[in-house]
Amino acid sequence: MLKLTGKQKRFLRAEAHDMSPVFQIGKNDLTEEIVNEYVDALSKRELMKVQVLQNSSMTAKEAAAFIEEHSEITVVQVIGKVLVLYLPAEEEKYQRYSTNLQKAAEN
Repeated sequence: MLKLTGKQKRFLRAEAHDMSPVFQIGKNDLTEEIVNEYVDALSKRELMKVQVLQNSSMTAKEAAAFIEEHSEITVVQVIGKVLVLYLPAEEEKYQRYSTNLQKAAEN
């Protein structure tokens, strides 16, 4: 898990503000396979939202803890039932946020 500064988290929260959730956590809750899907999705987008549905037995905080425990994903923010997830991309062509993250830390 990446340790982000307050400024970096603010930058990522601002970038994620207008995004819609890409995945939903429902009554089947989370498994390691699902978390691996998040890692695959983040390898191409770096930043995304996940929504915890009403019928899930997990709270958003429990989901955040499970994701961070079973992957390298950083949970940037939990607002209500929505998680903001970040994972720096390996491939340069997908590094839309990680390159700007360094600048955000320096400003």
